[in-house]
Amino acid sequence: MQNSVASSVPLAQAAPVRAMWGVFDRKERWSLSWRGRLIVASALLLVGALVLKGVYPFLAITHRVNANILVVEGWIHEYAIRAAVKEFRSNHYERVFTTGGPVVGTGGYINDFYTSASVGADLLKKWGLPDERLQMVPSRVMDRDRTYGSAVALRNWFRDHNMVVRSVNVMTEDMHARRTRLLFEEALGKSITVGIIAVPNPDYDARRWWRYSDGVREVIGESIAYIYARFFFYPSVSSSNKQAVQTAPASR
Repeated sequence: MQNSVASSVPLAQAAPVRAMWGVFDRKERWSLSWRGRLIVASALLLVGALVLKGVYPFLAITHRVNANILVVEGWIHEYAIRAAVKEFRSNHYERVFTTGGPVVGTGGYINDFYTSASVGADLLKKWGLPDERLQMVPSRVMDRDRTYGSAVALRNWFRDHNMVVRSVNVMTEDMHARRTRLLFEEALGKSITVGIIAVPNPDYDARRWWRYSDGVREVIGESIAYIYARFFFYPSVSSSNKQAVQTAPASR
């Protein structure tokens, strides 16, 4: 009778086997079977394929809005500058603004002409953009949040020149686009609608970016940068005030 009762006790409720004066326990545990491992591996492969296909179009977003102002990030390469000129000519933009802080390698702000905003403006004029439609707005603060600082400088320029702006389209390079739009929206505020235009890199096929070292490097770097900007970046009031103090009306 006792044996019958004992055998009816569920195995999971049985006392664990102990050894070495109770230092070690041996307990029953669950593990994946070969079928379970196959299901998990298939799910991981599917997720990986979706990431490979989806991460580039997610980062390199293009979403124009109805705007008569085109903003060009001055650090972009010349192929993107040419695309900016084409964008200006094929749409009804009244003004083009270039943004950007001190040129990398200068060690900090020297003057407005040693900024990405100035370099970008010169390249736009080289490729035929009318000088009277062009305005550079340099950022004079070099820190880790350069895109946000450039957007703050643009916001301050609008305010200092009593320019009422309802919407802008910002042009940048492919995978930088989503982060650029996010930071410009943070800096310009809810009163200004921000559109974004991503210029694809001609050096590799965006549909198969994982086959190219440049593509892998840019996707990984921009993915990390976007996650930081989206979830961990909180612009301080002091940073914005510093930018406002150091940014004066720029010359064309």
